[in-house]
Amino acid sequence: MSKTTVQRLDELGQSVWIDYISRKLLDTGRLQELIDQGVRGLTSNPTIFDKAISGSADYDQSIKALKAGNPSVFEIYDEITIKDIQDAADLFRPVYEDTEGRDGYVSLEIDPRLANDAEGTIAEGKRLHAKVGRPNLMLKVPATDEGCAAITALLEHGINVNATLIFSLEHYLNTATAYVTGVRNLLTHGGNINRVHSVASVFVSRVDTLVDENIDRLLNASSGGTESHKLKRLRGAAAVANAVIIYDKYRQVFANAKFESLRKQGGNVQRVLWGSTSTKNPAYSDIKYVAELVGKGTVNTIPQKTLEAFLDHGEVSEVLPGDLGQAQAVIEALADYEIDIDLVCARLQEDGVIAFQNSFSSLLKTIEDKVVRL
Repeated sequence: MSKTTVQRLDELGQSVWIDYISRKLLDTGRLQELIDQGVRGLTSNPTIFDKAISGSADYDQSIKALKAGNPSVFEIYDEITIKDIQDAADLFRPVYEDTEGRDGYVSLEIDPRLANDAEGTIAEGKRLHAKVGRPNLMLKVPATDEGCAAITALLEHGINVNATLIFSLEHYLNTATAYVTGVRNLLTHGGNINRVHSVASVFVSRVDTLVDENIDRLLNASSGGTESHKLKRLRGAAAVANAVIIYDKYRQVFANAKFESLRKQGGNVQRVLWGSTSTKNPAYSDIKYVAELVGKGTVNTIPQKTLEAFLDHGEVSEVLPGDLGQAQAVIEALADYEIDIDLVCARLQEDGVIAFQNSFSSLLKTIEDKVVRL
């Protein structure tokens, strides 16, 4: 039997995780089928859970049964989402064991309303870690300043962390520093650093979405000619260029002497994970942010529709590390048009925090409405 594109990516050194969860995915056996096809982990977020719960009746019986105990809406949310996470983690447990903790993780977002509250994030992270009770759980924490402090503290307590909402090189370096510090502190306290894993989730497609909006405004104001041609060539180029630059720095960070001493004592590399990899612009390939980000030592977490597309017509070819000089030239060319990638990424992180907070509020409202109706 021929290997799937996902299995061939794994052989090349890139793990594919699915960026989706639902009760239907679990109960129909589809998640197990995807695992059999080579998927090595799963990520979730409030938006995914909101769509899963509001868009189906799959959770209605659970909500109806739980409401009999007169719990709060948050408590109902907690029970049904943790049950999904536990069931998914159990399915991925063989992957976790077979890869000795490299893969097989299921990620759960800590309450995004705590994104700017380090102590609150730490406390909630410890609670969720204990309640889920699975070694292959990763808790998602945004790479804000407060989030990075929480990342360090959670790792210091031996809790796996998926650092999320990373857009810029600065965000990435802050996250890598938080990881190394947390692992070092754990080691200092006598902990087993070999059992702690983390990923740095770099969001991709949203960079192109915002940069392309700026390019389109400039194109609309231009009179055509050479400048318009140059601008058009920059459309859809920023996100991958930014990722290439981050990937280069990632390889430097975990190849230097500082980390080597931790590695010799059992420390694991915090792998870069490409997130937000669905194609937003229909003019681009539906697998653009998968095909253009194939590289060793990385993870790509892919939404269900994009994953199905890659399984159908994706091709496996190592792309990264890519042309660093060309990537830097793209960023510099954008700067010439006063499109500052750092400002773009700062705005995207701020917007991302707000978007997840809004999704979380919508999710709680969805559950509240079902409690009343059922």
